Amino acid sequence: MLDIDEDDDLMTETEERSRDARTAVDKAVSVLKAFGRDAHIGIGVSELSRRTGLSKSTTFRLLGMLERNGVVERAGTAYRLGRIIEELGAQSETPVQNEVRDLLTPFLAELYVATHATVQLGMLVGTSVVYLNKLEGPQRLRTPSRIGGRMPAYCTAVGKALLAADPLATDAALREPRHAWTLNTITEEVDLLNELDLVRKAGIGHRRGE
Repeated sequence: MLDIDEDDDLMTETEERSRDARTAVDKAVSVLKAFGRDAHIGIGVSELSRRTGLSKSTTFRLLGMLERNGVVERAGTAYRLGRIIEELGAQSETPVQNEVRDLLTPFLAELYVATHATVQLGMLVGTSVVYLNKLEGPQRLRTPSRIGGRMPAYCTAVGKALLAADPLATDAALREPRHAWTLNTITEEVDLLNELDLVRKAGIGHRRGE
């Protein structure tokens, strides 16, 4: 549950309307722009309100409209860019991503045939995992990944496996803020380093409700 205390807003909606000539579309675009580098990690209503100069109640209402249209989605108490934005972004995949997907999809298919489990292909872009392909098993598991989508590497199984093999990416992930999506999300630096060490030793990454 999100706690939106309208009494704590820097300005009331009436004052906001009198001072802010932006249209509803302008304000919605301002909210989307305010995500910045946190677009795939997630950000709270209060911080978005601060970045846009809108009241928390207005920001919350705009996020609700954007969420209903799939433009943003809830991630615990935070918001991140949603499926529609990522699908539009997926239409402009880089040549490298296309090459990796085309090259490795046959091996993904072989793994699916051998296991009949959901298998997915991802690569690191910065400190996020971009999912290039995904084959669903007959017993579909609830996973947040989708083709063309991004997830923070530190809280996904494939992301941990990729980070464990890339010291530079690990350093970058440690420098960035890590949002606790659930009570199980590993956010502390020491805990994450220990987790990646276990991944290197076992040769496999795990996501445990993170």
